[in-house]
Amino acid sequence: MGIFTRFRDIVSSNINAMLEKAEDPEKMIKLMIREMEDTLVELKASCAGVIAERKKLDRKLDEIAERRELWGERATLAVNKGKDNLAREALIEKRRFAELADALAEEISEHSVIIEQYQEDIRELEQKLAGAKEKKRVLVQRHRQANGKKRAQQDIRKADSADTMSRFDSLERRIDQMEAEAEMVNIHKPATLDEEFENLASDDEIETELEKLKQSQYNTKTKQEA
Repeated sequence: MGIFTRFRDIVSSNINAMLEKAEDPEKMIKLMIREMEDTLVELKASCAGVIAERKKLDRKLDEIAERRELWGERATLAVNKGKDNLAREALIEKRRFAELADALAEEISEHSVIIEQYQEDIRELEQKLAGAKEKKRVLVQRHRQANGKKRAQQDIRKADSADTMSRFDSLERRIDQMEAEAEMVNIHKPATLDEEFENLASDDEIETELEKLKQSQYNTKTKQEA
């Protein structure tokens, strides 16, 4: 397939439609981008070749123009010297170089048209390539989001499974048992010396309060009997 045929196929292609039909859109867009990049390299290389050829023709045209001017000067010199035959030969050479210059100028013009077409094709393909790369970026982002959502849903299903809930219940029972054992240790723990004195002080306060309550009850009863 020629470079221009591939270029036209690429430019006229509908990327969205192709991706919708593809089994693996991400792989498809990668292949399309690679083909666009390869075609772009070939277009630029071909354009560079035509530009180099035009420069070569430009230099040749300058040389021919110089030769045409030279023969024109020689014809003038021959006329001034009364050498009509030489002047005639010089004019023939001048006309020959003028015809060569016209042919080269036309060829250079054709090269310029080809170069302009190449440059237009390159710009068009670069735009198409930029669009494809943006499409690839969106596809990759959507793919990552889809994978993340899929993993999240899988984690949720795992968390909701009976086996997971059973493990949570077992862990909760173990924690309850550990807390109960810790409380039992505190109950049977012998009192420290500080704690014993604090208990004694607390007992004294209770006895004092009890005596006050009994005295209050006795005084009330005495008043009632009187």
